[in-house]
Amino acid sequence: MSVKHYRIGVMFSTTGSYSVVARSMLNGALLAFQEAGTVSGIEVEPVIVNPNGELPRYAEMSQQLIGSGIRHVIGCYTSSSRKEVIPCFEKHDALLWYPSHYEGFESSGNVIYTGASPNHHVALLVDHLLGNGRRRAFCVGSNYIWAWENNRILREALMARRGRVLAERYFAVGDTELQHAVDEILEARPDFVFNTLIGTSAYSFFRLFRAACEARGIDQPRKIPIASCSLSEPELEEIGPDAVDGHLSSSVYFSSLATPANTIFTASYDAAYPDGPAVSADAEASYNAVKLLIQSLADAGTDEVRAVKAAVTHQRLNAPQGEVWIDPQTLHAWLTPRIGRSTRDARFEVIVEEAAPTRPDPYLVQSSPRYALARTPELKVVK
Repeated sequence: MSVKHYRIGVMFSTTGSYSVVARSMLNGALLAFQEAGTVSGIEVEPVIVNPNGELPRYAEMSQQLIGSGIRHVIGCYTSSSRKEVIPCFEKHDALLWYPSHYEGFESSGNVIYTGASPNHHVALLVDHLLGNGRRRAFCVGSNYIWAWENNRILREALMARRGRVLAERYFAVGDTELQHAVDEILEARPDFVFNTLIGTSAYSFFRLFRAACEARGIDQPRKIPIASCSLSEPELEEIGPDAVDGHLSSSVYFSSLATPANTIFTASYDAAYPDGPAVSADAEASYNAVKLLIQSLADAGTDEVRAVKAAVTHQRLNAPQGEVWIDPQTLHAWLTPRIGRSTRDARFEVIVEEAAPTRPDPYLVQSSPRYALARTPELKVVK
């Protein structure tokens, strides 16, 4: 039997201000490629490019990949980079496999979304914070769409349930001069900080905020916890031991999950990449994206976009986080929401998780009222 050979684009900024997470994403994707071998008569070859975190290069490299005959690209971490490349994919009818949590309010027929939707992270986080009496938030974020939209969702959800946002502050991606924001937060004394900073900006903020609280005798994790929807294990390592513990992260995957599939995944990842960075939720989403793509190529018998899109909605993946599949209406993934609390060994203990995969709701239209997120989720309290 002849073997069909497919070239797959892989586009992550493994240098630049958010390179730590992007390198874990590349590792997760490459691990899935390595495990593929020859599946049902197909071979896949990753073609790797690095935009260096520069927005114009994302569009240029997408054009180059698609122009070379590639129809499928695994890539992008930030929403700004995703927005930058979607027009190219739509123009040439190629498919972007986007493996990162994001803010929602988007649906493209040329994107498969394997990362978390807003109902997978913000919704559960709001429920948890309000349930613990934390109603007053101070938002600090990187100045782009991920922070803007998540802060809007959080603000409207809190207001609908008698909470409020005291202030929002935004900084350029990569900005680490954040002391004045720390001072503002301590003056306002919110119940929690909602962090949507990314990369080196986030790492600097965590260190500055912990140091400022300690100087004032404030038990920061207990009195003013920092809650995020993007904080992951490799970033905990970057924050460093003096400020690593006690932070909340709402996610669909943590490396500490005790599933058989995750035990195999983390062991394989650590063996393949002993120098790190550590595995992350976005690395798992990248791994899942490659797995789903390969299965779909094998079932479709072609890399033609329409056939692959039809095939992917029939896949069921036993992923490290649990079962994952793509919703045929939205092309977003069904995923299992969880909340973790960071520990001193740069890992997360899972404190809340939903009992089963949750349908993606990128526009939050299943909430009633729309932003109140007033639902009673079927939760399992872990600790």
